Amino acid sequence: MSIGLVLEGGGSRGVYTAGVLKSLMVNNRYFPYVIGVSAGACNASSYISKQVDRNKQATIDYVIHPEYLSIRNWMKRRELFGMDFIFDKLPNKLVPFDFQTFHQAEEELVVGVTDCMTGESIYYKKSKHGKDLLQILRASSSLPLVAPAVQYDNRILMDGGISDPIPIKQSIKDGNTKNVVILTRNRGYYKKPQSFNWYLRKKYQQYPGLLAAIEKRHKVYNETLQFLFEEEKKGNVFIVCPYEKLQVGRVEKNQRKLLDLYNQGCKDMNNRLDDLEQFIAAV
Repeated sequence: MSIGLVLEGGGSRGVYTAGVLKSLMVNNRYFPYVIGVSAGACNASSYISKQVDRNKQATIDYVIHPEYLSIRNWMKRRELFGMDFIFDKLPNKLVPFDFQTFHQAEEELVVGVTDCMTGESIYYKKSKHGKDLLQILRASSSLPLVAPAVQYDNRILMDGGISDPIPIKQSIKDGNTKNVVILTRNRGYYKKPQSFNWYLRKKYQQYPGLLAAIEKRHKVYNETLQFLFEEEKKGNVFIVCPYEKLQVGRVEKNQRKLLDLYNQGCKDMNNRLDDLEQFIAAV
């Protein structure tokens, strides 16, 4: 492998990535290696299973369902997003995931998660852990204060975007000298330090690694952005991202805003298809 597709997370902002991936699928552009965290990894799974409209159906059409995102979820289970609904009912019943195509696909999928005890990034590959896809995606999407930690592989895991928000260096480590990177923030954005409150420290006091990773997350994110832009200048990275500051936050239920962002992602990628092909041809 020499070229990878790297997907940032971002919660509801991930619909931008979903739009970009739709454009790639419609144009039959599949990369041999895909790595993502959180929403990026979830979108990637439907890209690998070659279900063009599934991401839109799962993240926009069902976002108003009370089991998807609601205060009721928080009151009942202390999770804003209904994790059982998103990672069980949706893929197994309401918006069926094509497991057969996913497992038979030649493309590799790598999902990043954060180990709550050590704070390190752990990466699970489809080729080795594909049978546990939904559990791994759930772990990668379990954001602190929004969803509970997930136990898997004798570890306690949470949101992959905490320890490695844009996993470009892991893609390079896995042998990809060139990378296409989809960001869910506009150029010029830099992350500010996490405001630690007493509740956050108390709730996760048994997870020192998680707290340490959260505390330095902004530094990791901003340093990764700097690395990306340097690699872009060298011709090693092709970046797709929103041109303007988003009107969609990490948690968004307004379907019109979500659909607009989804369509923007598709449009942005469509407009850059020729540039992308030139980038790929140079690999």
